[in-house]
Amino acid sequence: MRKAYLVLQDGTVFEGKGFGAACGNIGELVFNTAVVGYIENLTDPAYYGQILVQTFPMIGNYGMIEADIQGKCCVKGYVVREWCEKPSNFRCEYDLDTFLKNQGVPGIYGVDTRELTRILRDKGTMNAMITDTVPQDVAPIKAYTISGGVEAVTCNEIATYPAEKEQYKVVMMDFGGKRYLIDELNKVGCTVTVVPASTKADEVLAMNPHGVVLSAGPGNPCENTAIITEIGKLFGKKPILAIGLGHQMLALSQGGQVIKLPHGHRGGQPAKMIGVDATYITAQNHGYAVVSDTVENGVITFYNLNDNTCEGLEYKEAKAISVQFNPESTSGPRSTALIFDRFVNLMGGNN
Repeated sequence: MRKAYLVLQDGTVFEGKGFGAACGNIGELVFNTAVVGYIENLTDPAYYGQILVQTFPMIGNYGMIEADIQGKCCVKGYVVREWCEKPSNFRCEYDLDTFLKNQGVPGIYGVDTRELTRILRDKGTMNAMITDTVPQDVAPIKAYTISGGVEAVTCNEIATYPAEKEQYKVVMMDFGGKRYLIDELNKVGCTVTVVPASTKADEVLAMNPHGVVLSAGPGNPCENTAIITEIGKLFGKKPILAIGLGHQMLALSQGGQVIKLPHGHRGGQPAKMIGVDATYITAQNHGYAVVSDTVENGVITFYNLNDNTCEGLEYKEAKAISVQFNPESTSGPRSTALIFDRFVNLMGGNN
């Protein structure tokens, strides 16, 4: 086992052992609090440009399962307390170490991830580097920034995923969405045509869909100015469901503002549904949030019980709904798949 180091931009060094690809990478260091779902985390394009820390102490115990892969593996590195070298699961196809090597992703284990998470919680998200030698100068680590995330993870060509019992046709603008999102839309009778993020509003409308889906994705929503302009052209023309980054960019298209959170929401987060005596434990992965009172046409539908940030908006006149969390993922006993039912109702003319 080779020595490896995790070097933070403030000079803090964690010594551990390397696994996965034998290379060094710089990325934005973030943590995820989920107990399960490491396959989905590693293949969520919204982690583009980031080094991911798992707070759960053992990772890899059920191996890697191709059917659970969500999209492109875009992480810059992987940090765990302990990785399971001999997974045990009837669905397991190969181990975590093999996956990381195949994807060119360096990993480090034997790190005190509890201490590391406390640092990020108290000081906020910072950059870091996984390396086999400690650099004397941390300036390159400090200088790292994530940019061009959507362009890097969006699909290259149009693809259609038919529903078994089709009721509606929807166009999904792919900003880095997960496969589960398409699956859930198929389940509620939506045939999904996925288009690249650069697709113009006129091209989407020319397909004459019943509705439009704006997917989740990585990075700072404010840098996607051309996409936000096109979203504004779609607003009010067709029913819209927006998720994650799509939720943020829809708000920006309507005059809203976003802020960068100190350490983001990644993993299970409690979202309270306004007007209903219900709280949902939601799956989330984002570093930015919509400022609640800045969206002219939007009414808040969900808010985060930990920090009161906006988790959902409804634009009633435009037949558009958006949520910050991933409704296709069930992190708690109560599913947020009701969001898809609401979208179907909007497309069917039921408000």
